[in-house]
Amino acid sequence: MRLTLPPILLYALRRLVQAVPVIVLIMIGTFLLLKLAPGDTVDALVGDMGGADANFIARLREEYGLDQPVWVQLWRYMAKLATFDFGWSFVYEQPVSTVLLDRIGVTLLLMATSLGIAFTVGVALGAIAARRAYSLTDNLISTLGLVFYATPSFFLSLMMMLLFSVKLGWLPVGGIKSIAAFYTGWDHVVDVALHLVMPTAALSLIYLSFYLRLMRSSVMEVAELDFVRTARAKGAGETRLMFHHIMRNALLPVVTLFGLQFSTVLGGSVVVETIFTLPGLGQLAYQSVVQRDMNTLMGIIFLSSVIVVAVNFLTDLLYARLDSRIELA
Repeated sequence: MRLTLPPILLYALRRLVQAVPVIVLIMIGTFLLLKLAPGDTVDALVGDMGGADANFIARLREEYGLDQPVWVQLWRYMAKLATFDFGWSFVYEQPVSTVLLDRIGVTLLLMATSLGIAFTVGVALGAIAARRAYSLTDNLISTLGLVFYATPSFFLSLMMMLLFSVKLGWLPVGGIKSIAAFYTGWDHVVDVALHLVMPTAALSLIYLSFYLRLMRSSVMEVAELDFVRTARAKGAGETRLMFHHIMRNALLPVVTLFGLQFSTVLGGSVVVETIFTLPGLGQLAYQSVVQRDMNTLMGIIFLSSVIVVAVNFLTDLLYARLDSRIELA
């Protein structure tokens, strides 16, 4: 008797097999690029100590394996990575996996909230602008989207911090929680939410403009297709046309953009987390580059690659759900 797997499971297995060499190539390329950069972990440690003699530096490099050829270092690192051993962080004096687990929650919360708001609000405003094309509403929405798109995230973050924290005192200036308050339960949830208001707004407003403009043009294009005219001629109301015919098809390019932009949002979180001192992967990546903590930086890149691959997989599933013509074969 031949065992037949469901199409969705076969698709997931095929994507998993395809993702492995992609992630391996990313890690190898990143490792070699970091080795081309001047300085290493020992240089950073010696700099923090205020200097050291040549013998001590040589012993450190031997202890950390940095005295070996690059290809030997690469082989040793990839062999450890195959067992999900990310190595030891010489800056934080603990395993890299522990450092990443302590930070990933904040970044995922920031990214999920920012992308969720940007996608939902952008799609809604884009649809409204398209249904009122070339009106005052459309011009106002399109202008706001253009302003958000043209404003750098660091400038928007600083202006929000100046207005809502320094001038008005409504929101905390940075961090993820009020450490000295010792909140628990719902008070802790509210405290974290207040700390995330400005970072989420600064990150989401920029990407909101992408979804807004793309959704507007997509709705206007789909509204002129033959199947929409046929449905309208059969007596379908405007509300039914919008939600059952136009929106379903207009969302396809927006969903594609959502999957592609996840990696850019991950990069954009570096700036936002650094400005608002959020203890996430973005700030950790910045500190790792400055302090030449290569193991931690490589761990961040590996984790980011896995997250991006997983999000693109989920995007493909959603794409197939929206368009019945697509089969996950």
